[in-house]
Amino acid sequence: MCHNLQKRVLHISRTKTSREGEDVSFAQQSGSSDPEQVPLHHLRINEPPPGGAFTGRFKNGHRPLTKQKFIVRLALATRAAGMGPLQGHGIRIGSTLEYLPHNVPFEVVKMKGRWSSDAFQSYLQKHAQIMAPYMQAAPVLHEDF
Repeated sequence: MCHNLQKRVLHISRTKTSREGEDVSFAQQSGSSDPEQVPLHHLRINEPPPGGAFTGRFKNGHRPLTKQKFIVRLALATRAAGMGPLQGHGIRIGSTLEYLPHNVPFEVVKMKGRWSSDAFQSYLQKHAQIMAPYMQAAPVLHEDF
């Protein structure tokens, strides 16, 4: 605990950039996308078997969630919400678009999103509302520097 704030750590056993896996930290948030409540909701709804947290109900049992099935399901959800499909890094950039309007510095966003390069900045060029404060002649966000 830091400053009386609790954090949770989820170990991902293998990632695209780390075969040994890595730890992802998160903290409780308010709202429907609380990273603490979402998985608990999933466990209540899908009742996965022991050791199979990332499974969903399928016919008379459970089936692991694959990347392909995740992308298909996400496409259905975004279409139903009237949004365009999210692919690849477009999914990860969502957290960047959440943190930057709250004045979280680029370097913190980069670390929080586990970006190993500055690639996330290229995605930001498409989002004028995020980049506008950084492109002003006298940026308000840089007054403290």
